[in-house]
Amino acid sequence: MSKIGKKPIKVPEGVEVKINGNITLSGKLGSLSVNIPEGFKVSFEDGLIKVAPEKINKKTKKLWGTIRSLINNALIGVINGYQKRLIIEGLGYQANVSGNKLVLKIGYTHPVEIEIPQDLKVSVEKNIISVWGIDKQKVGNFAAYIRKQKPPEPYHGKGIRYENEIIKKKVGKKA
Repeated sequence: MSKIGKKPIKVPEGVEVKINGNITLSGKLGSLSVNIPEGFKVSFEDGLIKVAPEKINKKTKKLWGTIRSLINNALIGVINGYQKRLIIEGLGYQANVSGNKLVLKIGYTHPVEIEIPQDLKVSVEKNIISVWGIDKQKVGNFAAYIRKQKPPEPYHGKGIRYENEIIKKKVGKKA
């Protein structure tokens, strides 16, 4: 039995829930849909969403908690949204948003231009890049793609890192 899957999800006021093969959640920030695989039953009653397998077997045991977490993440997204913050460290490294592109100057001979997906918002303040959206997976994937352009290196700490990420610095050559 799944400890996470058994927990019901409390739906606050102002969120609309529709169930028909998949579950659609609509809130003040937008709407998200989560596909429900075969073998699962999702019910909405008394302000609670409950996920239960129709028949317990190996496959449903593995997916039960995951499906519940995906629905919960979608609910949080349509209410509050998600944000990832990245820090650029390095002499002369900078970022700008121009139109629907993020332009990074990170030590290469040319600026790196990244197309911003339509459902995400990106802002830059000094050396901090903020990625915001309602879909947790899209926000995380885009932030990881930005970080991949120049990951932090362990000797000087230069590069792009997450706000709460700690880089263990290595000792360089000693005389």
